[in-house]
Amino acid sequence: MNKRYAAAVDRRMDDRILERVATDAGPLQSLTPDELRLESEPVTVDPLPKPAKAWVRFGATPVLVDAEICRWTVDACGIRFRVGEREMKAWVWASAVTPSPSTVH
Repeated sequence: MNKRYAAAVDRRMDDRILERVATDAGPLQSLTPDELRLESEPVTVDPLPKPAKAWVRFGATPVLVDAEICRWTVDACGIRFRVGEREMKAWVWASAVTPSPSTVH
């Protein structure tokens, strides 16, 4: 099996697992307003969201997803990612996000 085919198969399996978890494990978790403190913390909105890997939770189940960082505070990142055809958005702790190497300055 060549490496490109294997990578494509791995991606499809990862997508299926993510869809299953998003359907069966519970709702997507996001930080609460008390955790975010948006009324007192500055928020940066990126007009060109950056790719990243991010840990999210569906119910109590953690999943590493390919995401885009759309906004952030000192402590948290607002991300978006796809599950099948659905776009999902959540706020997660900044430590749960790893920018893609091409986006690190």
